[in-house]
Amino acid sequence: MDLLGNDYPYSSTALSGKHVLVCGASKGIGAATAKMMAKAGADVTVSARSHDDLVHLCEELTQLGSGQHAPLVLDLEDTSSIQPAIQILVEQRGPIHILVNNAGGPPGGPLLSNSVEDFEAPFKRHLHAAHTLTQILAPAMEEVGFGRIIQIISTSVKEPIPNIGLSNTLRGAMASWAKSLSRELAPCITINNVLPGFTDTGRLGSLASSIHQRTGKSIEDVHEGWMSQVPINRLIDPLETASAITFLALPASGGIRGVSLAVDGGRLRSI
Repeated sequence: MDLLGNDYPYSSTALSGKHVLVCGASKGIGAATAKMMAKAGADVTVSARSHDDLVHLCEELTQLGSGQHAPLVLDLEDTSSIQPAIQILVEQRGPIHILVNNAGGPPGGPLLSNSVEDFEAPFKRHLHAAHTLTQILAPAMEEVGFGRIIQIISTSVKEPIPNIGLSNTLRGAMASWAKSLSRELAPCITINNVLPGFTDTGRLGSLASSIHQRTGKSIEDVHEGWMSQVPINRLIDPLETASAITFLALPASGGIRGVSLAVDGGRLRSI
């Protein structure tokens, strides 16, 4: 499977003329999404805290599509910095048509082990930042007659995952926020969520290490336990998740609004 090569699922002009902002783009699903969007012809702004990683990613994006790509160094936990940074971005690169809300998840562990203070930074990084960005960008999306807002969250919004209680709580809040907005946004703007399952990223590796340290299970046993729940019997490639995100960003996907789409290899048991 080569989703950026021979198996690429979309036209190379599918998003031509569209400006995409991908948050949390320096690695994992965020980076894969930026690549898939670039391959579809979009102009991609990649955002994260690491300037060097973003510059390197932009070099890769230039090789994939005909769009113009740029980095945006932004700390999503610093809510007050978002407005001026986006204002400068729009002045320099034009209105943003597609917003991909994505950020690193909080540490694992039982929910009762978390203090109230532990909720602050993850909620700023995810819910507060997504809300702030949407408030800023939605008016221009409505003005140009096209907008797509996509959250990368988790299957835990449908079935909470053991030992990541804070993440479960946060992801559920994000899903409810998006569903509420799906009834409020202008008709030309869609908002949807993508729910990754067990995906081959550094985040999954860190969760496996956390479980190993807490329970004594080997990393191999942890992975085997995960795969026993997945009918396709393998981890999801980040580019597969990015393909679903790109699909929801297409002009042809305007009839899909307020959904939470799992990309999990069939792990979820709920309908």
